[in-house]
Amino acid sequence: MNKRIPELETSSSRKRPRDKCSEPESEPESEDAVDNPNSLSLEEDLRFNDTLLALRMMRAQFPQLEKVSVQPFVLRSQLYSSVKDRTQVDRDLESLRRDRVLRIFKLNTGQDDHAIMFLDDYMNQIDRVVKRMEEKKQSDLMVFEWFKANIIQSKLDTSIGHQELCSLLSLEGGKVKEDHISQLINAGLLIRQLIDQHMYWFSIPNIGSVLKGLAQGRKELLSFLNRRKYKEIALATLEKKRLRLSPLDMRFHLRDLIGSGHLKTLRTPTGLIVRVAKD
Repeated sequence: MNKRIPELETSSSRKRPRDKCSEPESEPESEDAVDNPNSLSLEEDLRFNDTLLALRMMRAQFPQLEKVSVQPFVLRSQLYSSVKDRTQVDRDLESLRRDRVLRIFKLNTGQDDHAIMFLDDYMNQIDRVVKRMEEKKQSDLMVFEWFKANIIQSKLDTSIGHQELCSLLSLEGGKVKEDHISQLINAGLLIRQLIDQHMYWFSIPNIGSVLKGLAQGRKELLSFLNRRKYKEIALATLEKKRLRLSPLDMRFHLRDLIGSGHLKTLRTPTGLIVRVAKD
């Protein structure tokens, strides 16, 4: 027997006027918006002209997660939902990556899924991992210093080969062993690629359970909207609801699904409507 996804709310099927589609035009381009990120509704901060400002806003609005220690990250799809020019987003991300402002990570939740984390946050995440290992009395943690000094600062791609990894780690004069690589993998900093065992993806430590919630939340939200008569709901109403299968909040999921093209927004006289995009 297939398990039924829990209801977000009691479904009601009131007919809505079929308004023509138009894009939201709200553009909160102020520093105050970033300083007070929760003072705006999603409708008010759904559009930006500046990629870095959008990143800072979304970082500040990253949900507080219980039982998971992970620094804030933003999905590329979320930026696509908020910055109209996707080509400009990609250019800006590439520039910020080269300037070592942020890092981009390939995720296993979808072919085109990428997470973006500010470099300072990523370094803090690594330090937290090392601190936990120190508390467990684990020894020989120098590989993490080599990783921060020689890998993070010089290798900006989403992946790295085994030979290059060992070569960069040994720049400090240390002898790199397989145990060192295993430490990085066990800490969640590297993931061995399935199609090529000599290649690794860079990863964010402790993100596994969050990514599981991301995948489950996507399915839950889309299932909820698909069960509605017109596959739509007011954004202001939906934003207040909580997902049962994801630790991430509704705002996080809406930005993701709008940016990935699974959902679309329509402006009506009473506000924005969120609707499932047609296949």
